[in-house]
Amino acid sequence: MKLEGLLPADRIKTRLIDRVSYASDAGFYYLLPKAIVQPVGEDEIISLFKFSRTEGIPLVFRTGGTSLSGQSITDGILVDLSRHWQRITTEAEGHRVRVQPGITGAMVNAHLRKHRRKIGPDPSSISAAMMGGILSNNASGMCCGVAQNAYHTVRYIRFILPDGNAYTTEDPADYARFAVDSKELYDGIRELRRIIHSDPALFGRIREKFRTKTTIGYSLNAFIDHEHPLDIFAHLLIGAEGTLAFIAEAVLDTVPDHPYKSTALLYFPDIYAACQAIPLLTAGGAAMAELMDRASLRAVADLPGMPAVVKTLPDAAAALLIEFQEATTEALQSRVDAFMTSSADLSLLHPPAFTTDPREQDFFWKVRKGLFPAVGAVRARGTTVILEDLAFPIGSLGDAILDLQELFRKYEYDNAIIFGHAKDGNIHFVVTQSFNTPEETDRYDRFIRDVVDLVVHRHHGTLKAEHGTGRNMAPFVETEWGGDAYAIIRRIKQLTDPASLLNPGVIVNDDAQVHIRNLKQMPEVEEEVDRCIECGYCEHRCPSRDLTATPRRRIVIRRVLKNMELAGDRAGHAQLLREYGYDGLDTCAVDGLCATACPVDINTGDLVKRLRRENHSPFANRVALLVARHFRLTERLVRLALQAGSGIDSLFGAGTMTRVTTALRKVSKAIPLWSAQLGKPPKRNHAGSIAEDSEADPENSIVYFPACISRVMGSYKGREKSLTETFTEVCRKAGIAVVIPGDIEGSCCSQIYGSKGFTAAQRHTAAKTVAQLWRVSRGGRLPVVTDVSSCAYTLQQLRPLLDEAHREKYDRLRLLDSVEFLHDMVLPRARVRPADKDIVLHPVCSTEKMKTGEKLLRVAGHFAARVTVPRNAGCCGMAGDRGFLFPELTMSATRAEAEELSQKQYDGHYSTTKTCEMAMSEALKRDYESILYLADEVMH
Repeated sequence: MKLEGLLPADRIKTRLIDRVSYASDAGFYYLLPKAIVQPVGEDEIISLFKFSRTEGIPLVFRTGGTSLSGQSITDGILVDLSRHWQRITTEAEGHRVRVQPGITGAMVNAHLRKHRRKIGPDPSSISAAMMGGILSNNASGMCCGVAQNAYHTVRYIRFILPDGNAYTTEDPADYARFAVDSKELYDGIRELRRIIHSDPALFGRIREKFRTKTTIGYSLNAFIDHEHPLDIFAHLLIGAEGTLAFIAEAVLDTVPDHPYKSTALLYFPDIYAACQAIPLLTAGGAAMAELMDRASLRAVADLPGMPAVVKTLPDAAAALLIEFQEATTEALQSRVDAFMTSSADLSLLHPPAFTTDPREQDFFWKVRKGLFPAVGAVRARGTTVILEDLAFPIGSLGDAILDLQELFRKYEYDNAIIFGHAKDGNIHFVVTQSFNTPEETDRYDRFIRDVVDLVVHRHHGTLKAEHGTGRNMAPFVETEWGGDAYAIIRRIKQLTDPASLLNPGVIVNDDAQVHIRNLKQMPEVEEEVDRCIECGYCEHRCPSRDLTATPRRRIVIRRVLKNMELAGDRAGHAQLLREYGYDGLDTCAVDGLCATACPVDINTGDLVKRLRRENHSPFANRVALLVARHFRLTERLVRLALQAGSGIDSLFGAGTMTRVTTALRKVSKAIPLWSAQLGKPPKRNHAGSIAEDSEADPENSIVYFPACISRVMGSYKGREKSLTETFTEVCRKAGIAVVIPGDIEGSCCSQIYGSKGFTAAQRHTAAKTVAQLWRVSRGGRLPVVTDVSSCAYTLQQLRPLLDEAHREKYDRLRLLDSVEFLHDMVLPRARVRPADKDIVLHPVCSTEKMKTGEKLLRVAGHFAARVTVPRNAGCCGMAGDRGFLFPELTMSATRAEAEELSQKQYDGHYSTTKTCEMAMSEALKRDYESILYLADEVMH
């Protein structure tokens, strides 16, 4: 294609691996794009529109790819907006927010949090869904209902038509220009408005349908709510699923984010009884009322933290997760008290138990938001998970659900579940099945047609409440709306996109079978792959997301590799496997943060480590084991290399080693890049420690296990003391005795082998370390502290690697990160000088996985006056040695965080892992160091 003349080559992706990995979204359709492009500005968007018209190739705009109805995939050109369209500005003290399409809803809310405001739409996918999709799908969610959805909270929209004309409703001059420069569209909108207003039945139907959640077809209420064609068309774009124009920017009115919340899980004998409680909850001011049927509850009953009573509920039981939100504690308590009084009229299995604990509330909502993926994760291997969303009048909700459950039984969807936003009459249902045979596809087709009949004709509901029409309901738009309204929908599309090149086949589609075409093939691959439903929740956490691939895309590629293998496509398989080496394996940081965002805890890093392990030759495994057995020699050689490198930089000038290793890497990528943050290794100095065999008071003594990273790289610019010296000094000031193993040289937590998939070397090192720590800790009587968070996390995960004898010892050890040590043991003893410092923290991945982030904040807040954690804080991509071998990974991973922090000067920058501190120092060009240095500075 001739795209190279429109965009730079690095923003055009045409490799097979790129096309394959972008071919899926969160829905159950699959289309292979011809290319993926990443424009940065409106001029490039206009050029792409022109290219599409000239070449007759479709365009589809995509942001987070969390769409469930097939509206963000294409066999044409996929325009990825997730990287370069992230500008955001809060206005009017947070009462308005200006956004571009590529920023997530959660990040917008993070910017608004200081104003105690948030955007109205609150979809379950808000952490991954981006504003382009939230607007284009007219997202709503659990709390916003209809009044605060995207349509009703948008104030201004800037958009570009397929013919290249751009307008904004914010500029009064554009209203007159729209009538002249886009006369045909202007006149067409006026005529459609006249038709609607002259037909009382049609007018009434539109008004009535949009009193509840409705996203099927276009937002025809725009013809009723607005008069000027520019305002009408701008609001038609909300919910248009990218089929009419490109939304370049929007200004939204925000809503209050009430600080006080009270949450409860209510249990009912059956789902009908739960539905009967909704009017009372609505009248009582409940902000949320989330319905979960018995099957939903079974899917999450075994999650740690779920109330034990869930497992004892009757087979027909159901639950409502409800929440009251208010601006004051008094108002909140009043709401709860009033509900408790009226709840005597409800058919509850157990008395309501409300919680105001933010952690418990977050857990409940995480469970609710993760219902769809949770069910998908336990489906039969090789099957697809399908999520549909419907809405019914509240009065008929209970009957409609019972009828829907009859359809589940008729079509043998035995594992189907129902949940949803009951306060709005909006329910979701999930079914799983295979599309691997014509019979299975036919079963789904017959089932969905019966669902259409149930919703439209029997209960007068809507087929799409909030997920958009997409492909899976496109054949039934006319069924729900009727011929007159559907003719208007078709006319809207024809006026703006007569060649049907902008997201063709979505909403308006003449193919009555489109909902069962281009279905994803879900072969059995690996455990992590088979559990994944490609929801995309993980992507915003991935450090390689802007460089190569994300966890979802790595999994998509694994599935395509298996499909190619099954189809006998040897050439395609070989090419894709070759490209996967760098994109899928080499540049994965295996940090595991994807699991913290995944509703079903899929750790794609574990998959990558296993694949790396399988790729190792027997010789490579023997070498790794040899290194592990002689790690003392390895450590000494690394120290010598660092001394030599530092000497060369001193002799020939700073940057010499970086230039030399850069040149050598052109010959072999196995040669690590020298970092400007590297210096002479610290002295081997255990001053301040007591002998290993000395008496130690368990109440006032610890075993200090300095990480090998600290022992060889623990020097910091401008600091006389090394990290190990600083640690022992902090302990001295706190009155804590320190024991350091006499044979510490050559010790290791085993992370270096585990991340690369060298299992034998990792097992050997783990056993050796546990035996060493057992001895030095007096059989586990003394706590063991290490000074690098990633090493602490590794030590805490060693148990599966050990034999039974070592497990018995390991289970007696108390292993602490320096963060836990500072918080639990140092702070209660610390005498601190007042320090008026404004500092920045970079929480590393391990602190999040160990759940010590709050302790880190408290430690920093104890030693400094003001503490900032960047909104864009995330994995730096260093991953031990990845930053030395693939420096482009750390550059990409740290870019957003560094750009955020560059806007202000701080008094210090701190973290808890040396290599991560190096990565952030390189990115921000300001020195990061261990939080231990801050403690040492202010303690006396």
